[in-house]
Amino acid sequence: QLQASGGGLVAPGGSLRLSCKATGFTLGYYAIGWFRQAPGKEREGIACISKSDPSPYYKSSSVKDRFTIASDDAENTVYLQMSSLKPEDTAVYFCAAAKGRKIISALWSIRSYDYWGQGTQVTVSS
Repeated sequence: QLQASGGGLVAPGGSLRLSCKATGFTLGYYAIGWFRQAPGKEREGIACISKSDPSPYYKSSSVKDRFTIASDDAENTVYLQMSSLKPEDTAVYFCAAAKGRKIISALWSIRSYDYWGQGTQVTVSS
């Protein structure tokens, strides 16, 4: 089971840290992705991390410049640190875990994932 948390209402330019905690399995053996879904839009992958590749990956330069994905094996948790938030970052954010080795390009697809968190709402507004 994955539990996502940390969302909320934040002013433009603010920061939030989202958490994705696993229970019942060890996150370190999985690839982890963060996705978001804005109203009326498809769920999109924004960041992922995999033990098969030590480098984190970000879907766009805008996300890479402002967000950081990191894992804490001791806490069995993956974080998404978000800074310089913009209104267009408003969405429900989901974390997901994928079993086995996956190439990075596959990790942008929701079909690659076996477990999903319930989503946490992030609203960026003044």
